[in-house]
Amino acid sequence: MPAGRPRQFDPPVALGRATDLFWSRGYEGTSLQGLLAVTGLSRSSLYQTFGDKHHLFSQCLEHYREKTVSGMWQRLEDAPTGRVFVELTMRRAIDDRHAAGGPRGCLVLNTATEFGHRDPDVTRQVQAALSAFRAVFEEAVRRGQADGSITPSQSPQQLAVYLVAGMGGLRTLVKGGEVEALVDGACEMLLTALD
Repeated sequence: MPAGRPRQFDPPVALGRATDLFWSRGYEGTSLQGLLAVTGLSRSSLYQTFGDKHHLFSQCLEHYREKTVSGMWQRLEDAPTGRVFVELTMRRAIDDRHAAGGPRGCLVLNTATEFGHRDPDVTRQVQAALSAFRAVFEEAVRRGQADGSITPSQSPQQLAVYLVAGMGGLRTLVKGGEVEALVDGACEMLLTALD
């Protein structure tokens, strides 16, 4: 029996391009034609590889979460203190204002806003991503408390939730076009919770 024709594309690359499109335009704003254009796939290849638009979006959310959380863990590992990691992460959130194509916010939080609770599968993915973000911040707080760079008076879990909310809020302010100086000031105020 002859082997099927080899794929003429790299699925991870196509998934990354689809993720970027959903991230820039949202789920409703992303058309099938747009997905075909950025991935370079035919309609049949897209469906055979990723399924329908909703299934592809689900895979893109997972891809975004894995890439984002992996990067956060690596930056925490590289940071000299827990506080340095938190500060760099917050400043990285506001540096999105200089992104090519304009700021996009956070795909997870954008999705939470767009979908609300109307899709249980998407809600579960959003919750899993937020939990993963919180886990990184909680470890950063524990390290910071151990190395003396973060106050020991706060609960690591509660401070981690606050930091996830702060990171999302900063990215949303930047995406919304808030005045840079005000966003920078909000970032500095957010970091005072570590003192």
